[in-house]
Amino acid sequence: MSFVDLRLEELAQLYALPPRAPATLRALLDLVQAEPTSITTVRDPERGVDLHIADSLAGLAVPAVCEACSIADLGSGGGFPGLVLAAVLPETRVTLVESVGKKCKFLQRAAETLELRNVDVVNARAEAWQGGLGTQDVVTARALAPLNVIVEYAAPLLVEGGTFVAWKGRRDPSAEADGVAAADIVGLEPADSDPIPVETSIHGADARHLYVYLKVRDTPDEFPRREGMARKRPLQASIRG
Repeated sequence: MSFVDLRLEELAQLYALPPRAPATLRALLDLVQAEPTSITTVRDPERGVDLHIADSLAGLAVPAVCEACSIADLGSGGGFPGLVLAAVLPETRVTLVESVGKKCKFLQRAAETLELRNVDVVNARAEAWQGGLGTQDVVTARALAPLNVIVEYAAPLLVEGGTFVAWKGRRDPSAEADGVAAADIVGLEPADSDPIPVETSIHGADARHLYVYLKVRDTPDEFPRREGMARKRPLQASIRG
């Protein structure tokens, strides 16, 4: 058995994944490796099994992710964490929201090849996805934008009581403060005082973290702002005084 297959079996045991999950996740890594367009910089399955698969599965540490009926993954790119979560949560409807057309085509092909019938692909920017407003139990985002920007993207899409999970790198107090300030403006609040460390065989626990926010009140009507405004004029701690 190859290193990749052994690692997938290890992850399957760690997270109590469905029996078919290792084979499906291996097939996903193979699709990424074979894809001729630049959907991700990491294409080698021996690196991708941790950098993509284990990293995505870390989201299962958040109970709301495991219990969700609907998940929207923003900026899905090569399908991480969205396709991974769809593969291991077959009863959950997973919507992959991606603005780049060639990446959407890959995501659609991958979902069909992997026979993931619980996947929808939306070719749009997060703030332009009107059909998703107020519909999602969980929103995820990995390596998409600064915390305060993705908090603003996620909040309008969540149902009341919904959960936003953001995959980020090492802790940055300034970025965290901006994330908290943005969350307060759009109706979210941090679930805990500290993010959840993510440790894989490649990344140490100091290098990766999950930031979890809960939707505790309605998002104001002015959100989502028009496309591009969240990045151009981000919500920041300084504007809260």
